[in-house]
Amino acid sequence: MEKHYRKMIEDTQDRVLKSLQIQVMDEKNPRYGGFEEDSGIVQAKFSIYRVASMTAAYCNGDTVYYQSEKVLRRILLGLDYIRRVQHENGLFDYVTCNFFSAPDTAFCVKKLLPVYQFLFQKAGKETLSPGEELILKNLEPIVRNGARGLLEGGFHTPNHRWAIASVLMTCWKLFDDPEMKEAACAYLKEGIDCNEDGEYSEKSAGNYNRINNDAMIMLSKATGDPAYEQYAVRNLKMMLTYWEPDDSIFTANSTRFDKDRLIYPKDYYMEFLEMGVKYGIPEFLRMCNTIFEIVDRHHITSPDFLIWLMLDPGLRAIEVEGSYACPDFHCFYEASGIARGRQGRFTYTVMNGKSNFFYLHNGTMKLEMKVAGSFCEHRAFQSQHMERVSQGEYHLSQTMKGWYYLPFREKPQTSDWWKMDHASREKKLGPDMQIDVWVREREDGVDVRVKTSGVEGAPWRIELAFGGVNFLTNDYLDMPLSGSEVLVLKQDYAELTNGKDTLIVGPCFGEHHFTEGKEDSEAKTPGAATLYLTAYTPFDRTIEIRNKRSIFERQ
Repeated sequence: MEKHYRKMIEDTQDRVLKSLQIQVMDEKNPRYGGFEEDSGIVQAKFSIYRVASMTAAYCNGDTVYYQSEKVLRRILLGLDYIRRVQHENGLFDYVTCNFFSAPDTAFCVKKLLPVYQFLFQKAGKETLSPGEELILKNLEPIVRNGARGLLEGGFHTPNHRWAIASVLMTCWKLFDDPEMKEAACAYLKEGIDCNEDGEYSEKSAGNYNRINNDAMIMLSKATGDPAYEQYAVRNLKMMLTYWEPDDSIFTANSTRFDKDRLIYPKDYYMEFLEMGVKYGIPEFLRMCNTIFEIVDRHHITSPDFLIWLMLDPGLRAIEVEGSYACPDFHCFYEASGIARGRQGRFTYTVMNGKSNFFYLHNGTMKLEMKVAGSFCEHRAFQSQHMERVSQGEYHLSQTMKGWYYLPFREKPQTSDWWKMDHASREKKLGPDMQIDVWVREREDGVDVRVKTSGVEGAPWRIELAFGGVNFLTNDYLDMPLSGSEVLVLKQDYAELTNGKDTLIVGPCFGEHHFTEGKEDSEAKTPGAATLYLTAYTPFDRTIEIRNKRSIFERQ
């Protein structure tokens, strides 16, 4: 992957230049030697990431910063700051939320480990330069003490366990400390939370899936047990179906901060490369080429993995022709409650348990759909069950239970409503509202059928939220869109376009104008032009969604 390596060299040099500009150089400043984030905050984790990139550039003969005295001085200042803010027990703070934090310390040590391993291994084969010796001398106590700090444990989220365990197990191999192995095993005995689809608990395709994959690969390397990295292989195969037509990752299913964020797949690069080489998976290796095409296409920096190619030069020598050409597919990840399909240029997604249960992406436009209204405590349809009817066809259903509290049979101990034991109250049950949705792939699009029953006269609506559109046309309306509109169309089909792609939806219907009110449903999707199709329950409506060929396909 020589071209990838050369691009990493260029971008690492840019990172070093940026680091030199944002390092705190006021000797009177208590954060002297640290690096300032865009927010103005200076802390260990960000500084460690900067020092790691600078050290890779300093130790690499292909960079303009190779053996640079200026860069060496700045690296040592950075390491001195990092050591000053590391607590006596080895732990670091993540100052915006976590203090004496084992998980954040694990991420800090993880970033430093390949740098330490590179210098340590080089020292065993040849004489280090004086500068490299100084870096290694100052780096080792940070890594060793950080690993010792992890023995205290403590975590918040599922992925934290594997970050801690993988760093502990790697450091056990490096420092021959049996306590580290014992502590790692305490986490590992809980079992890895990766289901048969290859999905981890947090469903975080934009971030924590690859964090977990990194941990699994580290565990395999440290223990010699390939079973761990099989979780990563399984997830990476699933991730091949999570790319959108605009090169981003589908993130709407995430339970973490990456939900609905625009994230490109560059940080999966090393996982695809290592697992593709080890297990001979050509689509993984071609995905590495695709990732760098995405980097070029969107003018973003390449992944910060130069040190990994220095640590394992054999990976740099791998050359694979061609990109990963994502084929049309229909995937139902039943255990994860999500279906993904691709037809030509567009993808669609169906999700269980989500109010925005349907997504369609055609490259420049996105469509989200929900069925919304009010029924007792419910404000939108969130399916309880999802099944595949046939290839490319899915059924979702929810029974919304109606109920009312009844008076206590015996006088309660208090008249304070908030102190009453409402869980012990009897309830009057009914009526129930039933909602069924069928999503069926069609040529050039998808049909979504929505059927409600059990309750009469409730004003509900089907919401279609469009992103990336700027004009709407139907038989009696032509109007530009800014992205904030809320429209109710009573008839015919609506054509929404941005000059590059077009979606056609309909037939439209509008039995009422209820859009917002005292018993409103969830808030509309921000930044989206929203089309409401309104009806009184019970109703049975089918919305046809068709994707017109884009100008890219016509050219």
